[in-house]
Amino acid sequence: MSLSVRRVGPSSAATVHALIQEAFGSRPPLDPPADALSDTVEAIATRLALSGGLLAKLDGEPVGTLLLEPVGDGVYIRRFCVVSAARGTGVAQAMVQAATEAARGTSWLRIVAREELPRTIAFWARRGFVQTDRRSPYVEMVRPVPSFHEVPTPEAMRALGAEVAEELQPGDLVLLTGELGAGKTTFTQGLGAALGVEGRITSPTFIIAREHAAGGDGPELVHVDAYRLGSAAELDDLDLDAALEEAVTVVEWGEGKAEGLAESRMQVRITRTPGASDTGAGSGAEGAEELEPRTVEITRLGPRWARYGHAEPTGRLTVEPAD
Repeated sequence: MSLSVRRVGPSSAATVHALIQEAFGSRPPLDPPADALSDTVEAIATRLALSGGLLAKLDGEPVGTLLLEPVGDGVYIRRFCVVSAARGTGVAQAMVQAATEAARGTSWLRIVAREELPRTIAFWARRGFVQTDRRSPYVEMVRPVPSFHEVPTPEAMRALGAEVAEELQPGDLVLLTGELGAGKTTFTQGLGAALGVEGRITSPTFIIAREHAAGGDGPELVHVDAYRLGSAAELDDLDLDAALEEAVTVVEWGEGKAEGLAESRMQVRITRTPGASDTGAGSGAEGAEELEPRTVEITRLGPRWARYGHAEPTGRLTVEPAD
């Protein structure tokens, strides 16, 4: 099975229109009816010319689409739909990822859903969207757009950790993902230094979890290495609950294991910058000075981060709900 999602313009208006009509037309009747059903090819072409859209193909056949609409410091996802024959094949998830990448450089992704479609609302909630407004029958949901940072040196990685620390407060959860030697502990060193916690921050690989007491008025730091843990159940056995509300908790190798520790989380993914040398970072211990250039992707998920930065309702909630 071959799945692709690409940016399209007005030349694809007829295809996009046909997908919208099929997908929205197969839903149960709504009152008021979805605006999408009254779209014309000409109207779609105009919108694609203004802001573009995405077209998903499965084995070469068009199966899904969405329109992009920049508004203020964010981007609305409009006319999001997958034809009935392609649902459950990963097309919707791939389109959300592609829309997130298309929104780079903005602050928010927004969608408007119908409250009569709870499965649709649940779909967006599972992907980190949080309700910020409701005016029956419409629900507005928001997710911060990931930020990307090019990090050329260990000093820059520590500086990024210190910058992130300025956003954090007691109870926050940070999950770090990256290959061995990627710089996860280096990042945590900068974060801990900015928080002002006590003790030298090193990888807690063999003791699994290390607590750093607050050095001042800020929160303490709980530093966890989940590399040797096989499941979320083993992480629960560490009994971190008592510290979570009062501390900033950083979990290396936490993706897929530690999401349940808090309702919201900051996810930090560190990857080798394309074209960077293969020597250096992979050969030393975590936090060593051989760090090669890295790209750091920071995604903020959950109610805590939907509120961060004042993601206020835009006043456009009552138009054009997403599928």
